[in-house]
Amino acid sequence: MARRWSQQRRQDPFYRAAQREGLRSRAAFKLLELNERYHFLRPGDRVLDLGASPGGWSLIALDAVGPRGEVVSVDVRAFEPLEGGRFVRGRVGDPALRARLGDVLFHVVLSDMSPTISGAYSTDHARSVELVRQAFLLAREVLRKDGTFVAKVFQGDLLEELRQELAPEFRQLVVTKPKASRESSSEMYFLGRGLKSGSDLAPEASRAGPLEARTPGAPSSPRAEGGGP
Repeated sequence: MARRWSQQRRQDPFYRAAQREGLRSRAAFKLLELNERYHFLRPGDRVLDLGASPGGWSLIALDAVGPRGEVVSVDVRAFEPLEGGRFVRGRVGDPALRARLGDVLFHVVLSDMSPTISGAYSTDHARSVELVRQAFLLAREVLRKDGTFVAKVFQGDLLEELRQELAPEFRQLVVTKPKASRESSSEMYFLGRGLKSGSDLAPEASRAGPLEARTPGAPSSPRAEGGGP
């Protein structure tokens, strides 16, 4: 089985392209596709990437926000530093994580988190739904008004319930599956635009906050379980 999976991965055009272009993971193409379609990553934005390891989404976000923007990556596992990025080692759902992110709000919160796969589909689906809920609870505290929330979830009978929970929080909520997702994968992405709650505090108003592992060369202004491969 391991050999067959390895052969399938090598034959995957997105995997090969990610290796060729140094994107760290094929998941980077999912974020690229979502952003090309919905244009939620803009120059100068502050982005929080939850479940960031191995850094594929953070790398795309850094390129999109440019030198005036900022990307903060969160994961329980450290990964090779990204030039210009920041890393906070922590787990989504830990009450201490919020304080460690500081007071400056984000324009975008991303979550490509996946649960540890048990092999029992209903269990994995329920766990993925809970990860989205935890990510959104944090996003509601750190996302500025009119911000964007993007999160992966596995399809299942709890999907509609989760959609109904999130929909009132945003001006627009879409559920989509990027072409870069494997056909056999049950993953979907919630994309909420225009957070109705939150603060209008400008991100430039403050740069305070005890963030760890700043990479040399990062701009002066300032994933939780890792994302899927």
